[in-house]
Amino acid sequence: MRISIISDAHLGFSPNEKLEEDSYQNFEEAFTKALDSDLIILTGDLFDSRAPKTKAWAYALKILSKATLQENKGVKLVEIDKQLKEASKKTLEHLPVVAIHGNHELRAKGEINAIEALENAGLLIYLNMNKAVFEKDGERVAIFGLSHVPERFAKDVLDKWNPRPIEGCFNILLLHQNIDPFVYSPLEQPTLNISNLPKGFDLIVDGHIHVSTQEKIDNTIFIIPGSTVTTQFQASEAQSPKGFFKIDTKLKKVEFVEINARKFFYETIELSREQNAREIIERKIREKIFGNFSKQPILKIRITGNAMISEKDLRELERKYQDSCILFFTKSLESTELTQKLEFLRSLKESRASLQEIGLNILKKSLDELNFKNSFDFVDIFNLLADEEVDTALNILLGQQKTLRMVK
Repeated sequence: MRISIISDAHLGFSPNEKLEEDSYQNFEEAFTKALDSDLIILTGDLFDSRAPKTKAWAYALKILSKATLQENKGVKLVEIDKQLKEASKKTLEHLPVVAIHGNHELRAKGEINAIEALENAGLLIYLNMNKAVFEKDGERVAIFGLSHVPERFAKDVLDKWNPRPIEGCFNILLLHQNIDPFVYSPLEQPTLNISNLPKGFDLIVDGHIHVSTQEKIDNTIFIIPGSTVTTQFQASEAQSPKGFFKIDTKLKKVEFVEINARKFFYETIELSREQNAREIIERKIREKIFGNFSKQPILKIRITGNAMISEKDLRELERKYQDSCILFFTKSLESTELTQKLEFLRSLKESRASLQEIGLNILKKSLDELNFKNSFDFVDIFNLLADEEVDTALNILLGQQKTLRMVK
């Protein structure tokens, strides 16, 4: 069976007007190139927001509907451990799509996330601690999907679910987590690592990480498709192309398919006071953007050292080269304490965390700095504050209350 695996499209990601269409164009190219497959898998963060804007929804529906125009190439669903809705059953009448949700689609308990909504529309089959077995020409492929859970719970949830490969199948496990040493953001330490992943699977696929990877763990193929669009603007994203994987399960052959994503460069320049900072930076810009690009390249320059370079100079450089590239600058500061705090906030921003995740991490860091003992779940405290139950949260922090209910 030929399977295409696409991850982290982040539809709707747009740090500025010039990059507004990138997530849509890149995902459409990847999905279109995957239409010759027997099955397509999406491993989380199809959307960039938990509540996608109308434009993101419109593109998602437009692109995913391409699968409904492709004939089913003889693929049958022979087993699934969940009740499929009537609309979802129509997914099997054409090229089937299977998906898990990522951290950007995670919603509060009881609410429907975007991937569930797409399943309700009959555009895909959504897996969350579920398995589905497909068959074509006598070959069976079992797909086990664990959608994203907060990192601190990932190992316990995976152990409790305890997915076990099915004999006689090509077994695939889908995840969307940090898996040490593959860490998307250091804000919350992973509980999963390469050694404690379930054994016996033919293929383990992990979304969430934005740089593509392919490894062999014993007899298991381990792949990270990476994102189809540049969102973090970190050095690692400049080192590998954007695209997706195609798998031939019969031959156990893995192929990375590159897409025409905007080129991204990351440069660190260390400057001293004696140097002409602007001249050196401008020379680096001209060096990196020299050549032919189908789309304006992105260039992020990190400036370190103690050179004098004003924000006015940097903005002038952005304007000067705005027709040739998209420039981003970051500067390291001399104050260690201030630098650490800004780096923490910057890492939150660059990790593309949701507002809730940013709030949770800032609250946790603040509680740690104040030496509060972890006799309570900081997530509960955050939810109380979000619900404006400030007195209850304060009473719990001070140890005057142990219940989450407001004391009358």
